Amino acid sequence: MQTTCIVGGGPAGIMLGLLLARAGLPVTVLEKHKDFFRDFRGDTIHPSTLELMYELGLLDKLLEIRHTQVERVAAIVGGQRFEIGDLTHLPTHAKFVALMPQWDLLNFLSAEAARYPGFTLRLGWEATGLLEDNGVVTGVRANTPDGPKEIHADLTVGCDGRHAVSREAARLPLAEEGVPIDVLWFRLARQASDPESGLGYVNYGRLIVLINRIDYFQTAYIIAKGGFDQIQQDGLVKFHASIERVIPFLAGRTAEIDSWDKVKLLSVQINHLERWSRPGLLCIGDAAHAMSPVGGIGINIAVQDAVAAANLLTQPLRASTLTSEHLEQVQQYREGAVEKTQRVQIFAHRILNRVLRNPGPVKPPLLLRIVTSLPGAQRLLARFVGMGLQPQHVQTKQA
Repeated sequence: MQTTCIVGGGPAGIMLGLLLARAGLPVTVLEKHKDFFRDFRGDTIHPSTLELMYELGLLDKLLEIRHTQVERVAAIVGGQRFEIGDLTHLPTHAKFVALMPQWDLLNFLSAEAARYPGFTLRLGWEATGLLEDNGVVTGVRANTPDGPKEIHADLTVGCDGRHAVSREAARLPLAEEGVPIDVLWFRLARQASDPESGLGYVNYGRLIVLINRIDYFQTAYIIAKGGFDQIQQDGLVKFHASIERVIPFLAGRTAEIDSWDKVKLLSVQINHLERWSRPGLLCIGDAAHAMSPVGGIGINIAVQDAVAAANLLTQPLRASTLTSEHLEQVQQYREGAVEKTQRVQIFAHRILNRVLRNPGPVKPPLLLRIVTSLPGAQRLLARFVGMGLQPQHVQTKQA
């Protein structure tokens, strides 16, 4: 039986750790932070991921955590509401997107993983490099609360995000796509009488997304890449007015953003590794392919990677027969769906770029009116957003 060290305690890392430990394998997850509480992460758990929770017998327990549900995805364009996707027709047990802070999801999954004796989570352990022997990765170097340590493993999995130490230390080549947008991330008060939030509010050269966190809206304000400096120079008053102009029911609430310290810039990237692995090392999730926030699918792509990796690697890890070919199979299996999803996101960026260049009132395009009036089109879009191009299923058995 071979050991695994996972670098990064995000959705991919914790999910993979859970699945390997559930199968009776020894696995250690390193997370550089002392907890999971960071606000700059996705909140959307899509039906494909919820279906995995059902397959693991965890869906009902997960949904006991405070959350909201979106059954129909809508956009408010030029003040008019358009139903874009109807999730209620999906072939899943949970026919909705669950909006839940990512720290709640990670706390839940790590607690479930801790039920298995082979699972170890090391919080506050920051990977600084890789251990190697004759070109084979044999583990991780890490700074820990007790000083530098070495963690030896037969397999190291990089799940440490778009700035992955694992990827950089392994010198894996990265291909970048040009992205024309960034995101400003902040909170605004929510009232019980507020309308249901849509996928986004589009008007006057702005796209603003409201994520319902029950007590407040987590808000994503889309800007042209590199445009934050100019927005800051224009001042908070103008920034407040731009929000209220697009979403009138927020009038009076934007004043709570009384400092730019309350607005965080999220730099949007789309990229992918040309090779996801080398002997002894596999990268998945954002470490292998950073996704745009378009569609809110980042968590779900990462989780699908983790499930695919567990399905393909559990048996050779158990039999101590893991080879580089097994690691390459993960990329061969997953990269087509990832690449096609990124192509859709890049196409969406082109549309967003046109929106951001038009400062006047938006007139909903005829194509949008036609597409959203066709039930078949709504179901197709819902399937892409809710299920993705290659939904995974848990094939590993509990030990």
